[in-house]
Amino acid sequence: MFFKSLLSIPMRSQRIHTINFQTLWRFCYRNAFKNTFLFFFILFISCGNAMTDKTALPHQDTRDLSTIQKPIITGANQVATYLPYLKNKKVAIVGNQTSVIFKKNTQQYTHLVDSLLSHHIAIQKVFAPEHGFRGKADAGEHIVDGKDQKTRLPIISLYGKNKKPSPAILQNVDLILFDIQDVGARFYTYISTLHYVMQAAAENHIEVMILDRPNPNGHYVDGPTLDLKHKSFVGMHPIPIVHGMTIGEYAQMINGQGWLGNDLQCKLKVIKMQNYSHNSSYSLPIKPSPNLPNDQSINLYPSLCFFEGTTVNAGRGTNKQFQVYGSPFLPVSKFSYTPKSNAGAKHPKHKGKRCYGEDLSTVKKLDQLNLNWLLKAYQTTQDKDKFFNSFFVKLAGTSELQQQIKQGLSEKEIRASWKKDLDTYKQMRTSYLLYP
Repeated sequence: MFFKSLLSIPMRSQRIHTINFQTLWRFCYRNAFKNTFLFFFILFISCGNAMTDKTALPHQDTRDLSTIQKPIITGANQVATYLPYLKNKKVAIVGNQTSVIFKKNTQQYTHLVDSLLSHHIAIQKVFAPEHGFRGKADAGEHIVDGKDQKTRLPIISLYGKNKKPSPAILQNVDLILFDIQDVGARFYTYISTLHYVMQAAAENHIEVMILDRPNPNGHYVDGPTLDLKHKSFVGMHPIPIVHGMTIGEYAQMINGQGWLGNDLQCKLKVIKMQNYSHNSSYSLPIKPSPNLPNDQSINLYPSLCFFEGTTVNAGRGTNKQFQVYGSPFLPVSKFSYTPKSNAGAKHPKHKGKRCYGEDLSTVKKLDQLNLNWLLKAYQTTQDKDKFFNSFFVKLAGTSELQQQIKQGLSEKEIRASWKKDLDTYKQMRTSYLLYP
């Protein structure tokens, strides 16, 4: 009888959770005490429905899934993709301490060389870039040939007198595997090593495979474009200081623009990343070089590296490399430090001398080069005549920037002079991008 009456209650739809509860409670008041069990039945239904109307159920995911970044899978971690390609080939590896394969969902890793040996890949030798195979040498320190203590593989230096593999060294090599973490700045020498490896491979009809990795500064393009009159190992191609490309994309540009010379084309295979875009956030799990210890230093590096061509110390000899700058010739300030010998900087600039400047370790992430620190240092230094050294033009890739600073141009005026070349480069860059 009760249920027959209940079914006659006006509803918004035929589903019970849309009962008109004002009508329901009037019904309960008249009939509940005639049947206590049914009263609590109605109470249970109403409370459950009230919760559904006002709050999300525990199993519902209310997050905007479009904003959740999927884990980036590097080229090296896609072993199943490239391992069959390496079978029955004699392989040389260009790598360093960043050439690793991470275990799934952990921060544990195996070095690429060790992993490939365990898969019985015939590794013939390892080529080491600046800072060496284990990445411990100072910037500019001479790297010598030797043997890896763990694997006993021969290590051939590509930094120093021998920047390009010779035909003799490449004998009995079928494929060169390149896997090094770059940071996206023209004067970071790993892309110069890439050029010489590709050139040697093309001359000797050897294929190059690149295991691609994220560019932590890949979210912008900026800076003066290299004038080829100032070509050097810290700048080999007519690109801006911040090039906005992964190492795989950059290799395609080297090929496509004919930069290897003599109409050479390197046979190239890039193992692309998954879930990467140029705006992806990526924290480097391993230092790419001794003086880039964290994300902040890597982000500030393109802006602060200009100081390497001046009398100003850029944090070498401290625990905040490329996060502070200072000099004995800058005005006395509250912030100061004294550079000392440490790992990666045996002889830092102004070693043992009090340096005054700025601590930039907490500034917000940059999405363009910052020239204000360089301009401020020049304008306030006591040694304007000696402020610049010959290395500055090589880093800038043009003599114009030094002249503009001496003339007192503002950052806005200097940046305006880059625009035409930057627009040209950005248009060219689109032809080689592998990622959005």
